[in-house]
Amino acid sequence: MSFNDRSRLDPNQVEDRRGRGRGKMVAFGGGGLTIIILIIGLLLGVDPLTLLNMSVGQQESYSNPNSGETYDLQAECQTGADANARQDCRIVGFVNSIQAFWADEFARSGTQYTQANTVLYSGSTDAGCGYASASMGPFYCPLDQQVYLDLDFFGQLQTRFGAQGGDFAEAYVLAHEYGHHIQNLLGLLSDNSRATGPNSEAVETELQADCLAGVWAFHATETGYLTQVTNEDVIQALDAAASVGDDSIQRQTQGYVSPESWTHGSSEQRQLALKDGLTSGDVSSCNSPGWTE
Repeated sequence: MSFNDRSRLDPNQVEDRRGRGRGKMVAFGGGGLTIIILIIGLLLGVDPLTLLNMSVGQQESYSNPNSGETYDLQAECQTGADANARQDCRIVGFVNSIQAFWADEFARSGTQYTQANTVLYSGSTDAGCGYASASMGPFYCPLDQQVYLDLDFFGQLQTRFGAQGGDFAEAYVLAHEYGHHIQNLLGLLSDNSRATGPNSEAVETELQADCLAGVWAFHATETGYLTQVTNEDVIQALDAAASVGDDSIQRQTQGYVSPESWTHGSSEQRQLALKDGLTSGDVSSCNSPGWTE
């Protein structure tokens, strides 16, 4: 996978809060809630309804007080060549490509796509859905329509979840979260937080987001940002999907599988859903095709 060196990036679609800490910590009372948050942190997503409502701060450029490094996506992420050279610019490129595809897809159906920014942060930040911590993993907040991502997650994807990693694994993670944005825009994102299990609505929602991620990947080279998507890229995405399957995570964290508590689907389910989108490139293939049966 590589970006078109001459493609023009739009860094306005990514807000960079790295190095900026939270001004006020949120106290979560009760050990039970703490355990729930920890479990969510091991999954690819977060339940916004378990969090406290907070306001979202805005800041485009600032320095990391720990490293002395200054981040300025506006100045440093201008072209596809920048995306090929830097991880944060690569994220900008992926976000641009994903949203360009969905904007075209919505236009073809006679509707207008509403953009969702991605927020990069380090450690913790405030979100429209409440307190955002790196331990929660990447997530989409429907209340402020933004994707939240700590770049350290991609290292954890390999060290904690056993994924092989790679650039297109990163693309899959982002495309999955934007799949939730598409669901939200279409009115498909409902309050399914209390339903768990391999056949639950919660799992169906996550698998549909995987499928929508695959649909983007099928069309990724048509947006003008990516020059090619190779078989190796597809393998990276499928491997990442398997690594964050509920059964895989449970084996690593507790030594056994508890299907009744699944919220995102098994490794097999997630790969099947992603494959459906990858092979068809058709959004209609993501309409409850029976991944949970």
